[in-house]
Amino acid sequence: MVGVSPKIAPSMLSSDFANLAAEAKRMIDLGANWLHMDIMDGHFVPNLTIGAPVIESLRKHTNAYLDCHLMVTNPMDYVDQMAKAGASGFTFHVEVAKENWQELVEKIKSAGMRPGVALKPGTPVEQVYPLVEGTNPVEMVLVMTVEPGFGGQKFMPNMMDKVRALRNKYPTLDIEVDGGLGPSTIDAAAAAGANCIVAGSSVFGAPEPGDVISFLRASVKKAQPST
Repeated sequence: MVGVSPKIAPSMLSSDFANLAAEAKRMIDLGANWLHMDIMDGHFVPNLTIGAPVIESLRKHTNAYLDCHLMVTNPMDYVDQMAKAGASGFTFHVEVAKENWQELVEKIKSAGMRPGVALKPGTPVEQVYPLVEGTNPVEMVLVMTVEPGFGGQKFMPNMMDKVRALRNKYPTLDIEVDGGLGPSTIDAAAAAGANCIVAGSSVFGAPEPGDVISFLRASVKKAQPST
């Protein structure tokens, strides 16, 4: 994995929302690289979470990279508001952006955010290849290792085939995994080639969250080739 660095992104969906600013600071102080923000519209996925107002409020309290995963049916409608709110990364789902993804990526970049594309467990990995190889490519692929929409689900090890395929084709691409990641599953994800690790309950539910963050990072580093 030459050219990719470990990025540990605690999922703020598992944090104490009543103390979001303090939770964000705690994660960064404990060594997190990014803060993962789940935006759900209640339509693309059945759950409803945060939106631009929460991102905007949190941005006033942190300079951290806000890694925003938009589980929404119409991602184009969210670009301007998320940029204005202070989102750093904007990851949309390939399942809802098959026709206008080039326009969407251009709009995300023009708004000053980093574009990424996500795919659900049932979506073939080949569907994201054009978005990585296009003239205006995405800069990250998020492989969902659970069904999107809810936290606390069990890691799907068979999704690592997608990660391996992506890493083999794109050695320097940021590849993110999200769902069921923790000390017991990180080695499989890291060995497959994932370098961006989203972890929710395994971090926030741990007696020592900093130890878990360090463990995840060490696993990714260990899996990288030495050359």
